[in-house]
Amino acid sequence: MKRRITALVLLVALCLSRDGTAHAFWVQPGDFWLNPRAALSWTLQVGDAFSRQPSPIPAHRITRFEAIGPAGNAQDLRGGAIRLAEPGAYLVVLETDNRAYSHQSAMRFNAYLEAEGLTPALEHRTRTHRMHADGFERYSRVAKSIVLVGPRNRHVPDRVLRPFGLRLEIVPAVSPYAMPRPAQFPLRVLYAGDPLPGALVKLMSLDEDLAIADERRTNAAGVATFAMPNGGSWLVSVVWTQPLTNATDADYETTFSSLTFGVPR
Repeated sequence: MKRRITALVLLVALCLSRDGTAHAFWVQPGDFWLNPRAALSWTLQVGDAFSRQPSPIPAHRITRFEAIGPAGNAQDLRGGAIRLAEPGAYLVVLETDNRAYSHQSAMRFNAYLEAEGLTPALEHRTRTHRMHADGFERYSRVAKSIVLVGPRNRHVPDRVLRPFGLRLEIVPAVSPYAMPRPAQFPLRVLYAGDPLPGALVKLMSLDEDLAIADERRTNAAGVATFAMPNGGSWLVSVVWTQPLTNATDADYETTFSSLTFGVPR
């Protein structure tokens, strides 16, 4: 009997873990390094360590999808693949509307809030005595990806290290393509343009089924610093939410944000 109870507890924990972490969404380039004039291909991916698949997000929900070149010129990607002629670093930027909704049972919603470090929602539910209530949220997604065209030892302009006005944005302080390779990888997290302290930032390996290599909370300046990976393809993700006070369609407004990049081996 004790073994059956233990197995049941483990099964519930696994289900809650999957619900809590199955929210990663990212731009997956066909390759993070391209020759000049090569076509930039990509897929939009969603998943976690248990499964990943092309995202079913409908095209009409994508409000911004462009490749920003080294000189600052933007090319719209909603029409399909493009060719990147100018050598240097390109930033792919995607943003959706906030017309997606999620409804979860109280147990699953609370586990998801814990897994993603969403303290504003946890504190709000505790303060309003609603930890037992189902969770309703509306959400949007933001995704960025850094792609390098031309030699890997080429100087990477600071443009990819700047914010681009996204609601929840991960901004690297150094380039993962810089040579020599930086020892550390500091990341700023901005929410509505301001530094966001206390957010849980996760560094995951795209080569190893989104295994979490490290996770850290942003400091008072909104910065989380990781060791620079030794090589491979990587995903950084962060989620943030705010309680809604006058909305009738949801209790929380949530944004999921990601950054993908490669590190030369």
